[in-house]
Amino acid sequence: MPSEALLAIGELARRTGVNPVTLRAWERRYGLLKPQRTAKGHRLYCAEQIERVQAILAWLHRGASVGQVRELLEKPASTAPQSNWQARQAQLIEAIATLSQRALDQQLNQAMALYPAITLCEQLLLPLLDSLDLRWRNYFNARLEQVFFHSWLRSKLGARVYHDNQLLQGAPVLLAEDSVRAFDPELWLCAWLLSSNGIPVEVLEQPVGGPQLQRAIAALQPRALLLHLGPRIDIKALQRTLQGTPGAKLLGGATLALHEAQLNALDLPDLFLFDTPQAALRLLQGNDRRPVEMNAPCN
Repeated sequence: MPSEALLAIGELARRTGVNPVTLRAWERRYGLLKPQRTAKGHRLYCAEQIERVQAILAWLHRGASVGQVRELLEKPASTAPQSNWQARQAQLIEAIATLSQRALDQQLNQAMALYPAITLCEQLLLPLLDSLDLRWRNYFNARLEQVFFHSWLRSKLGARVYHDNQLLQGAPVLLAEDSVRAFDPELWLCAWLLSSNGIPVEVLEQPVGGPQLQRAIAALQPRALLLHLGPRIDIKALQRTLQGTPGAKLLGGATLALHEAQLNALDLPDLFLFDTPQAALRLLQGNDRRPVEMNAPCN
């Protein structure tokens, strides 16, 4: 195969959304990938290996664990095997219940090293948030657990986003909050999912008025605006704020179903609606084709 058909690990990560740390773990710990090497030891991936990454992602999307993927690739089955996501979720809930930051760190760090961010969102973190929401409705220790977990998650995802942003160039996506909340986990999941897929972000996690948001847009010149909505919106004020805002405008979040009819009626160009962080990522990937460059080399 000609050398120009080979991809470096950084380019493979950009194209697939699987970070280099995870690609190396799949190779070293599970033997899932077999890249070629340059004279200096840098990894190069041929078309067959790129297709293998896509096949791995397909199995992960179906619910398989990374430890099961090699056998599945060698002996394809018609259905996915029993996954271990529920066990991982139970371990995280136990760590939250015992206020164990170390256990949370260990478990999530391990998962982040083995799985792409989008898989973790779909299979672990969003289901975890749903389970915690049910748990905290009538649990006597709910407030303590919520404050502990949200403080930890904000620190964890904020650090990841900050690190990613240092390696990324180009105009960011501006993420903003449209509802007064002490902490919105899904806003930060959006930020982490975008930054881990090569999209720089700026986050306004507290709501600001329309004129202030317009000023932020003028100063930052973002490639897109992602506005996370709460249970109530002022549709007229929202339209005034967004009128004339350049670029893609993504509106939604977990409360999208409450507002979808009103939002669809807005007469605004480049308006897109999303209900999950994964949907927001796919919309941005589909509407922004400008290449994103990384400052730091990957081996």
